Amino acid sequence: MESAGGPYLNTAAVTSPVGIARLLQMTFGCATFSLVAHQGGFSAAYGTFCMFVWTFCFAVTVFIIACEFTRLHSCLSLSWGNFTAAFAMLATLMSVTAAVIYPLYFVQVGCYPIGCQVRDFRIAASVFAGLLFVTYASEVFLTRAKPGQVTSYMATVSGLLKIVQAFVACIIFGALVNDSQYSKYVATQWCVAVYSFCFVVTVVVVAFSVTGKTALLWFPFERSVVIYTFGAVLLYASAAVIWPVFCFDSKYGSPRRPGLCAKGKCPWDSQLVIAIFTYVNLLLYVLDLAYSQRIRFVSHI
Repeated sequence: MESAGGPYLNTAAVTSPVGIARLLQMTFGCATFSLVAHQGGFSAAYGTFCMFVWTFCFAVTVFIIACEFTRLHSCLSLSWGNFTAAFAMLATLMSVTAAVIYPLYFVQVGCYPIGCQVRDFRIAASVFAGLLFVTYASEVFLTRAKPGQVTSYMATVSGLLKIVQAFVACIIFGALVNDSQYSKYVATQWCVAVYSFCFVVTVVVVAFSVTGKTALLWFPFERSVVIYTFGAVLLYASAAVIWPVFCFDSKYGSPRRPGLCAKGKCPWDSQLVIAIFTYVNLLLYVLDLAYSQRIRFVSHI
């Protein structure tokens, strides 16, 4: 608990640049899902995902503002700096995904057959969804660790990259379950093991940082994270070689997309998505390893 001296309410929580960004997040998030729920409408898994993103981010943002304004975050068994930095990065990734998916699947130029009013509501919701992404990205920019600054791990480039790595892994898992035929070869099963192992360890690193429990570990957390990141680079490098060979080499798979493959239900498409994001995550882990050589952080901020 903080000392009883001083004001009970923290006005800086809503008047500082970060506080203003969070108020805008709350406003734009509420406007977005309200427009969609009132008249814009949504359907299928894509629409449900977008609504989940907007309502989830809105709820957590309100929680963060309320805790910081009332100073109740000092009562929580969390590393508050790590928690808010991790959520801001996650919300940025989720909101930009929803800002792309919703207009792509639900916005059209003409009024037929949904009607002009529904179309206008969907366009307005898409605009607010884009603004929501900008405000979350602004918070990440404002709270990121500055060069030479001692800060919470999740506010460093390495910590932020951990969130992106986990998010990209989720995209890979989504493609894997979409009839990717990964069980066809032992080599591709190895790749799935790589994706799963790195995802789990990355999530564990984030969880320990957010809960502020790194000091309880019997081994040095910072050094262990760097060693793990080096291992993840090697593992992803192996997957980056193995997956394309066993999916797109003519001996094992198909170099080109089969002509009779149905759109949205083609294993080749899923395999291509996995290959692309494997290289994306490999690059992220390499950048993480490079930045982790010069960061200094504390776990309890």
